[in-house]
Amino acid sequence: MIVLGLETSCDETAAAVIKAEKNHISVLSNVVSSQVKLHAQWGGVVPNLAAREHLKNILPVIEESLIRAKINSQKIDLISVTQGPGLIPALLIGVSTAKTLSYLWKKPLIGIHHIEGHIYANFIDSPHPTLSLRRRGTKGEVKKMSFPVLCLVVSGGHTQLIFMKKHLDYKIIGETLDDAAGEAFDKVARILNLGYPGGPAISAQAEIAESRIMNYESKNKKGNKPIIHDSRFIIHLPRPMINSKNFNFSFSGLKTAVLYLAKKNKKRMKDKNFTAAVCREFQQAVIDVLIDKTITAALKYKPKTILLAGGVSANQELRKQLNRAIKNRLPYILYRMPNIKYCLDNASMIAVAGFYRREKLNDNWKNMEAFANLKLKKCSD
Repeated sequence: MIVLGLETSCDETAAAVIKAEKNHISVLSNVVSSQVKLHAQWGGVVPNLAAREHLKNILPVIEESLIRAKINSQKIDLISVTQGPGLIPALLIGVSTAKTLSYLWKKPLIGIHHIEGHIYANFIDSPHPTLSLRRRGTKGEVKKMSFPVLCLVVSGGHTQLIFMKKHLDYKIIGETLDDAAGEAFDKVARILNLGYPGGPAISAQAEIAESRIMNYESKNKKGNKPIIHDSRFIIHLPRPMINSKNFNFSFSGLKTAVLYLAKKNKKRMKDKNFTAAVCREFQQAVIDVLIDKTITAALKYKPKTILLAGGVSANQELRKQLNRAIKNRLPYILYRMPNIKYCLDNASMIAVAGFYRREKLNDNWKNMEAFANLKLKKCSD
């Protein structure tokens, strides 16, 4: 089966072509036109500007995806498009384009939940993706990804723990009560004047602070005078809801704590070392909460596989520390995270999710609408 995927939920105009056969999924093309530079001057995504860029780029991006895949429209078996959630002006461009192509090409069309796409990015196993997602175990045996699955979704608009007993069967066992983790990264970056998008900016500063701390410790062990001050013991930010008895998240208070810290230390905020240390502590606070909730949920629900998904899954510290925590505390559970190039918004993940949902095709696709607040539904819903 050849699937064309389209994604326009926010500020990325994306199209991709995948080939799914038997137990093998191949990404034939994955084209993304980013609007980051356009929106950076505004400190965030402007919906109407995003829609305008989508309208300008959508057809060239689709054409490029077909050229890279070396196929034409006649070979497409299914069109899969992000139906929501997202920015409604942006979603409308993708959905309208998909409906038009479906009509002109006489191809079936299916709408996909954006978060469902992020989850199924884990089923793209580069360079030779297989549906079984196998890896070598500690004793050399081949371990297979199997259900039930616990998925930690971390993105700009969502932070959720989702339990899956089978494909397309979702139970949200925890979610953010206010700001999502990615949203908190963007807001904190704005407070610290680091620009947009906030995630990569804070991560880069946190890495600088970490390297300085390692340098400090190395100098101390040698008995030499440290070059910089070890700021780990000066900045302490809260870990919101880490001790709560549920699996929900809250990052608004953490963002506010950074705001108060910045206001109380206006002079020190001019020191790049101090700003970097704030970024390191903020990032670590987020990671600590995410990992603690995930491990606690896994102990209760006993999944066989843990997945990481969403744009924030590209954060190297989160990937590394979650992997270490699972190996240390849950060594019998398989841990899976998507390839970096499929973490951020892309159309390959929408195409893969469409392949899995193909049996739920809606014959009334002409009435398909974009929904800004689309809910994640089970396959049976």
